[in-house]
Amino acid sequence: MKLWAVTAAALTVAVTSISIEVHSAGQSLAGTLEVYVFPSAGQASDRQSKDESECYNWAVTNTGSDPFQARKDAEAAQQQAAQQKAASQNATAGAGARGALRGAAAGALIGEISGGDASKGAAYGATAGVIRGRRQARTYQSQTAQQADQYAASEAAYSEDSITNFKKAFSVCLEAKEYMVKY
Repeated sequence: MKLWAVTAAALTVAVTSISIEVHSAGQSLAGTLEVYVFPSAGQASDRQSKDESECYNWAVTNTGSDPFQARKDAEAAQQQAAQQKAASQNATAGAGARGALRGAAAGALIGEISGGDASKGAAYGATAGVIRGRRQARTYQSQTAQQADQYAASEAAYSEDSITNFKKAFSVCLEAKEYMVKY
């Protein structure tokens, strides 16, 4: 019997110290979501935490979005856009040299066919090829960067809309439980 009482007392002390550490170490769920909640009916903080948790789950179920996941998705879209921009820059490296080779080959062929000097034709073609190759590379980089930026912006807007809808649902639930809510 004494062992049971000692174990129960130790467990109570451990649970109390853990809940105090968790509460003091971080914000409430609503605080993390930047939603301000005031217990209008004098609810205790442990009751408020339970209500916030229930309303969080209810809001996730009813809106189909989790604000923490939405933020992660937006960050992933930003990273993906940066990777696409870097990849497009790497993909266009050497575009001038490739253009020069194509232009030189075409210029030599034209020079030979027209009865002129094939080497002069190759030189003119190489010059034109470098210019064309670099211009195409810049255009490709610009289009890729623009598409990546548009994708990241649309994901960020979608994420913000999802979070706003979630906060509305979360607030409605908490207001039904007699809390004053602002976000």
